Amino acid sequence: MEDLVIRDADVVDGSGADAYRADVVIDAGRIVSIVKEAAAAGCQRPRATREIDAEGLVLSPGFIDMHAHSDLALLRDPDHSAKAAQGVTLEVLGQDGLSYAPVDDRTLEEVRRAITGWNGYGDDIDFDWRSVGGYLDRLDRGIAVNAAYLIPQGTVRALVVGWEDRAATPGELDRMRRLVAEGLEQGAVGLSSGLTYTPGMYASDAELTELCRVVGSYGGYYCPHHRSYGAGALEAYAEMVALAREADCPLHLAHATMNFGVNRGRAPQLLALLDRALDAGADITLDTYPYTPGCTTLAALLPSWASEGGPEEVLARLTDPATAGRIRHDLEVTGSDGCHGVPVEWDTIEISGVADPALGEFVGRTVRESADLRGEAPWDTARRLLVRDRLGTTILQHVGHEENVRAIMRHRAHTGGSDGILRGSKPHPRAYGTFPRYLGHYVRELGVLTLEECVARLTSRPAARLRLPDRGLVREGYRADLVLFDPRTVAAGATFAEPRRLPTGIPYVLVDGRFVIEDGRRTDALPGRSVRRTPL
Repeated sequence: MEDLVIRDADVVDGSGADAYRADVVIDAGRIVSIVKEAAAAGCQRPRATREIDAEGLVLSPGFIDMHAHSDLALLRDPDHSAKAAQGVTLEVLGQDGLSYAPVDDRTLEEVRRAITGWNGYGDDIDFDWRSVGGYLDRLDRGIAVNAAYLIPQGTVRALVVGWEDRAATPGELDRMRRLVAEGLEQGAVGLSSGLTYTPGMYASDAELTELCRVVGSYGGYYCPHHRSYGAGALEAYAEMVALAREADCPLHLAHATMNFGVNRGRAPQLLALLDRALDAGADITLDTYPYTPGCTTLAALLPSWASEGGPEEVLARLTDPATAGRIRHDLEVTGSDGCHGVPVEWDTIEISGVADPALGEFVGRTVRESADLRGEAPWDTARRLLVRDRLGTTILQHVGHEENVRAIMRHRAHTGGSDGILRGSKPHPRAYGTFPRYLGHYVRELGVLTLEECVARLTSRPAARLRLPDRGLVREGYRADLVLFDPRTVAAGATFAEPRRLPTGIPYVLVDGRFVIEDGRRTDALPGRSVRRTPL
């Protein structure tokens, strides 16, 4: 007798094909048989020690979050309902060029401070690893959902070159190539960059191309947060396409948005650029979140020259009146490269979280609103926050366009990613709501995608990018990473007002055949493990 049979489910198998009704049998963490309704007529139905009546529910592969910031959250919070309750069974970590491996003691401390706004400083974490393999081994002690890892190019550069704005020497480039190769050999699935974040932004295209050659040779992929999502967005996308083709490396474009007023209605131009490259043989995918506002740290808006040298140097510049005046001019007049070449609009910058609880009064207000309450200029409020919160402030940036979101979502290379930052008093609701929002709002309510199309974009397509041979489809022999949801009621509970509300309509989620969500509640199971690169 098998472990589990899910009876009378409407199977949306992740391939994009039409749904079918079936009994799905699971044993030892894998799908062992699928008995379609027609085949079951007049014959004995499969039996198991546990049965679930899935009448009215859709059974699909578990969702793969192609852009997650749970690098410490998976270690800190065994519950991890933010993702498990959405039906996410695999997250891709190490995003935007900054994470916690490979490091030495110096670099680890610098990175912890630089991305406190993303993950917290990590006082509650035992950082008992330094290598990529060590971090993956740490995940293997047991986590809520599975996780894959991208080698963060900015962290590699910080380790070898430091936080200075200069070219790498030939010897330094050789060492970075070796570190990337070692990380891939230890199980990383590719390389990420944050080319509006220090120190990754200081790398030239030639330097990035050399690292991507290594990635391509191992069968990994390059995932850049490219140099502009604003005034130079199209040029930045084209730069990444050309770079990846030169390096012979597959390309996955992170949170592929077209934001800010300069890009309203310009998504078709981006998609035409991608279609030309795809038709010419390029290997390109992308991910998006189904919301208009973005989310980052307040410090990320600063010009690159002001961020050189690492967090302590940034704070020193902010406390010097003359240098702070130069920063203000770049932000408000010139258009900082950290703000994607667009002059900052303080009424679009909402404070979503602070590292220092004493600054909680700023959360939920825009910088301009807080400044008006104090009778001061918005820059003075922003500067005070940056210094007092030691660069740990997170923001929502209300600069997106719904028509661009929908157009990119329909593209043939599209996959889903939450880009979810789980820290802060009012995080972006995408951290808790991305996947049910796709299914509820964009499939059921708006019909932007069919259910079968949407599930494929959240399951088999990302699994193919990650080169996973036994995930992303409901198939015999595949791992039982599965979701049961009600297509009539599935919806994101999270809103901008209440961003940590859990979704509705997802009663069951299995990771490796074990329930992490059962009857709509989180179990205490920790079946997740690292998912490592499949060797060529």
